[in-house]
Amino acid sequence: SVLSRYENQITILSDYLEEFPETDEPVWILGRQHHLNTDKSKFLLDISARLWFTYRRKFSPIGGTGPSSDAGWGCMLRCGQMMLAQALICRHLGRDWQWEKHKKQPEEYHRILRCFLDRKDCCYSIHQMAQMGVGEGKSIGEWFGPNTVAQVLKKLALFDEWTSLAVYVSMDNTVVIEDIKKMCWSPPQSSGAAHSSAHLHRSALGRNKNTAGFCTGWKPLLLIIPLRLGINHINPVYIDAFKECFKMPQSLGALGGKPNNAYYFIGFLGNELIYLDPHTTQSFVDWEENGTVDDQSFHCQQAPHRMKIMNLDPSVALGFFCKEECDFDNWCSLVQKEILKQQSLRMFELVQKHPPHWPPFVPPTKPEVTTTGAELIESTDKLFELEEEFEI
Repeated sequence: SVLSRYENQITILSDYLEEFPETDEPVWILGRQHHLNTDKSKFLLDISARLWFTYRRKFSPIGGTGPSSDAGWGCMLRCGQMMLAQALICRHLGRDWQWEKHKKQPEEYHRILRCFLDRKDCCYSIHQMAQMGVGEGKSIGEWFGPNTVAQVLKKLALFDEWTSLAVYVSMDNTVVIEDIKKMCWSPPQSSGAAHSSAHLHRSALGRNKNTAGFCTGWKPLLLIIPLRLGINHINPVYIDAFKECFKMPQSLGALGGKPNNAYYFIGFLGNELIYLDPHTTQSFVDWEENGTVDDQSFHCQQAPHRMKIMNLDPSVALGFFCKEECDFDNWCSLVQKEILKQQSLRMFELVQKHPPHWPPFVPPTKPEVTTTGAELIESTDKLFELEEEFEI
């Protein structure tokens, strides 16, 4: 009955300003600048290329007996999926990749989509996120905050060997350069462990035909910075620095919104934030026999929503993606120049060395389980059945 009340939940109208104004002021979307008065179509193409995840209904019950819809409680999980999907797009397709309706897309694109489908065997599905959240103290069907979603993504990414992300979630508003470099340059697994884990990953987490090679290079970085930018309302002193983050080429936007209403913020125009809204309930979509996904419902094909920045709840999480070490070094320079040097009250700290009073930093490693830890496959027979189904 609780879910049914939210089944047709729509956007709060006071937050939705339908038409973008004619203005000379630039619009910033995930590190890209657009001018509405000269090339609005390019701006709208950039919006539609983002993967848009919303409430879904009629998927298999979470945990076997749980909810078959996330309407009313899964909005922050969907926003976390959108931020992570943007990282995967930057990793495998590049920031300048564009989506067009009915246009054939590369296999990497469909592989990214398959990671997020609402199935228990997809590595970033609502099933995996909700069940992994139990370890963070959240019951299935309970609303998540930005930090909880960040912690869940950090754990699930350990099982995605195709993307091979290093996920760093900052503590106490502090980003430690030394710890990030230690994590991104961590040595490969032994060949035996790599072979074993690759077999289990392919079987349990989706249609991966092969896994990424194990190398000693820089692991692409997903950096998430949970913040509290005020007590009950956002402190105006943080606004310029917050907006500056959307200008950075490494930007993955921000998770936030209002209490119990989460949005994925992707840019700004003046003092209005631009966001994708997950509060639309659509039916479950599965992949086709050839592995492609009917993707029409995974792209927002209309002008995005806007809200005044002062209406933002102060609890947010910033996201950044650094494919190479030079991208991270550039991000550090931008933070020093645009965020830290000009702020009397800093939004977050960037330090070189691990604080001595903190516990030692240990890069996260994958537990010895056959799936993401959210769900155990009961027998080896089941693993082989999955292999045959996915033609691995």
